[in-house]
Amino acid sequence: MNQKKIGRKLALATSLILIANLSYADQFKRFSVSAGWLHVMPQGKANPFNINTIAKNGTNATVGSISTTSFLNSVDPNAMGADVGGVPFNQKEVLTEFLNDAFMQTLLTDGKGNILPEVAGTANIHGLEHWQANGTGLEADDTDTLGLMFSYYLNDNVSLQLIGGIPPKVDIKGKGEILAPLTGLATSPSDLVGILFPDGIDLKQAIPITNLGNKSKAASVRAWTPALEAQYQFGKSGVNKLRPYIGAGIMYSRFTGIKLNPQINNDLIAAGHMIQNVLDGKAGAALDGAPSSANPYVRVKTTDAIAPIVSLGATYDITDKWFGVASISYAKLNNQAKIDVIDANTGKRLINSSTKVDIDPLITYVGVGYRF
Repeated sequence: MNQKKIGRKLALATSLILIANLSYADQFKRFSVSAGWLHVMPQGKANPFNINTIAKNGTNATVGSISTTSFLNSVDPNAMGADVGGVPFNQKEVLTEFLNDAFMQTLLTDGKGNILPEVAGTANIHGLEHWQANGTGLEADDTDTLGLMFSYYLNDNVSLQLIGGIPPKVDIKGKGEILAPLTGLATSPSDLVGILFPDGIDLKQAIPITNLGNKSKAASVRAWTPALEAQYQFGKSGVNKLRPYIGAGIMYSRFTGIKLNPQINNDLIAAGHMIQNVLDGKAGAALDGAPSSANPYVRVKTTDAIAPIVSLGATYDITDKWFGVASISYAKLNNQAKIDVIDANTGKRLINSSTKVDIDPLITYVGVGYRF
């Protein structure tokens, strides 16, 4: 009799457990998918460009014909000289007086505003081989896209989530103006110039290359940034409608379809001509912005990157299958942007530059999901 009672009790207990498990299985769904508004707000700040050219320090170049304006702009405004009596003078001020004097113009220029090649002489050039353009850089702008989230639940609390969406087009803002820090020494075979400048004329000029900051955007890219997170969701299915969660994982980034601002592209091509003219021994043409023997084009690349990402969010059950979701995420993401100016005739890189782009996006997401 006791055995029968025990058997009935075990059967009743087993039935209750099965009913409970069936109820839990009905509440707990293995998969969920959601779609919604994804807003990306980059927090990173611009980093300076590091620039290299193939015009080595100490390059000697024939100046050739050069406009008086370009020549005077290249003279160090603070350089001093001394006349035959030892009286000091400012080199640029004296040269300006010379080149504005009608009589001297007949001796030193071609009458069309250009200094004669036999007067211009040669220049020993420094500063173009490598420099850092402080105060410049690139920053990603805010963007919006359709976000898609797919989750697989290991149990009622722990899940793996794939975060993606339609790759958005991102505008890249530029900061600052890139200037080439030319220095050097010009020497003239002209006796008239040599009397006043026996040791040569000191050169120092910040040559404008391109202004990144005065454009609406420096470039645009297509951003591919899928992420994979492990998440822990508080509460219990079927019991708690509002269930906060935390997550951590990794984000992969790749940028494609890079389009450089047309004006910046043209400025960089002009800079390529400048460097080639220096290499060809035509320093005057370089400073005048004249075309060179090269056929420059611009190539822009970015590196791929992997970054950690953390998230804080919550779901709210509308029904047992439909739910609303909202989250905020942060990724410590950066990559390298590389901009080269290449001579299509020879394949040589006339200019190569790079900058670190700190993106560090803060990402908000609001969507509607379905469990199955």
